[in-house]
Amino acid sequence: MDGSVSGTGGAGGSAGAARPGGDKPEKRPNEQLNSWFLRSGWSKGELARQVNRRARQLGAHHISTDTSRVRRWLDGEQPREPIPKILSELFSERFGCVVGVEDIGLRVAHQSPSVSGVDMPWAAPQTVELISEFSRSDLMLARRGFLGTSLVLSAGPALIEPMQRWLVPTPSVTGERPADAGGSRRARLSGPELDLLESTTRMFRAWDAQCGGGLRRKAVVGQLHEVTDLLQEPQSGETSRRLFKVAAELAQLAGWMSYDVGLHATAQKYFVLALHAAKEAGDRSLGAYVLSSMSRQMIHLGRPEDALELIHLGQYGSRETATPRTQAMLYAMEGRAYATMGQPAKCKRAVGMAEDCFSDCTPRDGDPDWIGFFSEAELNAENAHSFRDLAYVAGRSPTYATLARPKMERAVALFEEDGEHQRSYALNLIGLATVDLMEREPEESTAHLGKALRIAKQVRSERVNNRLRKTAGTALRDFGGVAEVRDLGEQLATHLPESEAAQAM
Repeated sequence: MDGSVSGTGGAGGSAGAARPGGDKPEKRPNEQLNSWFLRSGWSKGELARQVNRRARQLGAHHISTDTSRVRRWLDGEQPREPIPKILSELFSERFGCVVGVEDIGLRVAHQSPSVSGVDMPWAAPQTVELISEFSRSDLMLARRGFLGTSLVLSAGPALIEPMQRWLVPTPSVTGERPADAGGSRRARLSGPELDLLESTTRMFRAWDAQCGGGLRRKAVVGQLHEVTDLLQEPQSGETSRRLFKVAAELAQLAGWMSYDVGLHATAQKYFVLALHAAKEAGDRSLGAYVLSSMSRQMIHLGRPEDALELIHLGQYGSRETATPRTQAMLYAMEGRAYATMGQPAKCKRAVGMAEDCFSDCTPRDGDPDWIGFFSEAELNAENAHSFRDLAYVAGRSPTYATLARPKMERAVALFEEDGEHQRSYALNLIGLATVDLMEREPEESTAHLGKALRIAKQVRSERVNNRLRKTAGTALRDFGGVAEVRDLGEQLATHLPESEAAQAM
């Protein structure tokens, strides 16, 4: 099923030839909707019940559909929102592919910014609405072939220019919102309840570091959706600010987990939404962290110029608020971008700045939990990868490989001692294996890859899997005559087949 069906129903099939005498156009049957409906196997009554049930879930309690209403839709009547969206979701779930509103011959009220790029309104109500809509769609259409394929990655000016608006001041809207005239209940989160939400976010972050993005991603998205529900209720100004901060952290984590399992367009969308939420929370440092996540993704996708723009935007925006640890992380990512661009002098300068800033870190800095991952191990890992990437750009330069080795070895030793950041441990074992191959030490490389493989079988990270396959493929190409290399290739084929990627979700 490819999600498209030919038909002549048009936008709801309601446009027909005008009758003599100026009567209203005659409605025509909606052939597209009829086609999907007939293949679904549902009766009109069953479809009506599903529409009513989904409407209640959305809070649209005024909707009460029956078989006669369904018949009128099939005959060409255009239903009002949110029914077109509900029908689209129901048929998408039924057929296992994205069935858009247009595909069922209905008109789209507006193209939602939540699925139409990254240039979205910088205003609190829209931010909450977009996060709610996108997270709900992700939960419902989370498998590959659904939400991920309906999104397109943005890059270049289409990405950078909207992100620059992060720095434009906007009126604060995190003040208390009055109850509506209808007398709806006033929601008030207590301090302990907010503390619990924040601790849950920390727990999810720890799980991601330990287990990879594939295991708990849906749980994070679900928690994010719940937080947007709370943001749509009346809250005090301080409570609203803290909720936006929680939403930003959860959206960043959902994006990071999506990136980890290879859902790049979905990841970018969450990062953008996280930046919007961080702006509403008034947290410039958190916004810079989100931009660093976007930068890392752009490096991975071969867009170092975009990565550098995003990092510079984060550095400028957080220049008065970032702690030394956060500054060190941003400089390290700047070094990664310069390395990928093949600019060694600027890369070395950024690496040195990262190390200088990190040396200024003290327990009194009051670092937020989200930057806690940037330890001595992570600093050495990022800077080692910068030198490793310079070596690649320079044609496997032994000079840069020599600079990368001690830092990579230090990172591996610290991650092994730590025991909690298993994905990072595996990624840096693989990084060390790439340095081994540059220095023509295939036996050492396979030993490190073998350790990484044992971790890969325990974590749900397509990044780890892909880098293992790629590095092992390089080893087989360059040193296929070495017995250890051949053995490793056989182990990968047995324990980490390509089909694993399809199971990452």
